[in-house]
Amino acid sequence: MTLDDLRVLVAVCRAGSLSAVARDLGRTQSAVSQHIRRLEKETGTALVERHARGVVPTEAGRILWAAAAEGMAGLDGALRRLDDLVHATGGSVRVTTGATTVRHFMAEAIVAFRHRHPEVSLEFRTENSSRGCFDSLAADDLDLAWITIGAPVRGVEQRTVMELPWVLAVAADDSLAARSHIEPADLAGIRHIRLPENSTSRAHLDAALAAAGVRIDRSDTSVADWDTALLLAELGLGHAVVPALPGWSVPGAEGPLRLVPVPALPALPVGWAVRRWSTLAPPARIFAEEVARSRTGRRAGRSIGSAEVADAGGSSGPAA
Repeated sequence: MTLDDLRVLVAVCRAGSLSAVARDLGRTQSAVSQHIRRLEKETGTALVERHARGVVPTEAGRILWAAAAEGMAGLDGALRRLDDLVHATGGSVRVTTGATTVRHFMAEAIVAFRHRHPEVSLEFRTENSSRGCFDSLAADDLDLAWITIGAPVRGVEQRTVMELPWVLAVAADDSLAARSHIEPADLAGIRHIRLPENSTSRAHLDAALAAAGVRIDRSDTSVADWDTALLLAELGLGHAVVPALPGWSVPGAEGPLRLVPVPALPALPVGWAVRRWSTLAPPARIFAEEVARSRTGRRAGRSIGSAEVADAGGSSGPAA
């Protein structure tokens, strides 16, 4: 059993295809299969099942896949840090999140970090879901992921940095626009613009509404991100319940959009996901702490009114 064998197994289980892995690695499909067969011979059991549309891991395969993925990610991270040490570089920090989270949550921290650590490379990537972030963390393709905090995930540690209050986005001429706040019961009869399908933020909101006894009977629209939900609400095409994010310049009393607080709904937690805090490279840990520090005392929605939101905004946000 070699490291190369285990790397191939991880790649095959993640891709669900021998041919796709062969293309990615620049090898023949036969060579990829040979790695799997060697592992199966050594473990004495089948690790993948072959189907018409690809392969899926067996129960034994899932056990070895999980262990190998965690071990490989830690080893790759250590090798990367050793390379930084040997070549006397400042290292790098690889971050992934939603499309515009950098502007809303990290702008100040990036400036401060760059001034203090000009030798460290910062790399930002975009993921459309928390699941994509978790997969990249497992593969050691990144150091930090900014996400909507959700249920525990094997091999990933999540840490809340801030909690975002919910607001109802409505057009200025809507009957609810002049309210000082919205009760959950008021949301039962509105035309909902739904948050992204299968997103963690939508799961949080649906659970909170269900706990409040609110059923969503009218939902004409579902969107791919929070920005689109706000735009449609501004155009009067429905009502959007969204988190109040930092960094968004909210229209004043004469603007076309109003954000009305919904204080009874539990706030939405957002923050960092990493493989393991104890093994995080120093530059990545420093950057994560800098972002958390920059948000201290600047919690979203500390002063939210019907026509004004302090430190609040709308965006596609963290990988939700």
